[in-house]
Amino acid sequence: MLPNAPLPTEDTVRSALRDVIDPELGFNIVDLGLVYDVAIDGRVVDLRMTMTKPGCPAQDYIVNGVEQRLALEDGITGIYVTVVWSPPWSPRMMSAIAKAHFHIYEDKV
Repeated sequence: MLPNAPLPTEDTVRSALRDVIDPELGFNIVDLGLVYDVAIDGRVVDLRMTMTKPGCPAQDYIVNGVEQRLALEDGITGIYVTVVWSPPWSPRMMSAIAKAHFHIYEDKV
């Protein structure tokens, strides 16, 4: 960690996590709506997230990607990732950018 590195914020964490791509869908986990909650206590990030379905074969790959990407951020000294299944993920959780990319329209979700 760099001396005097700024404390992480939810915005900087979410921005960094846009670099983590779900390998099955080829899109970032933030815009897919997989990141449910970012809690920060000083320099420690506690992340609650989900997968598109229970038993997702890419779960370990994505969690490792999250941990590796956040470890690159100056100012973060601890990373905890919890995968949750409630509420269950649905395409409604996607950002407008992701919905447009996948040609998902509100009346069809």
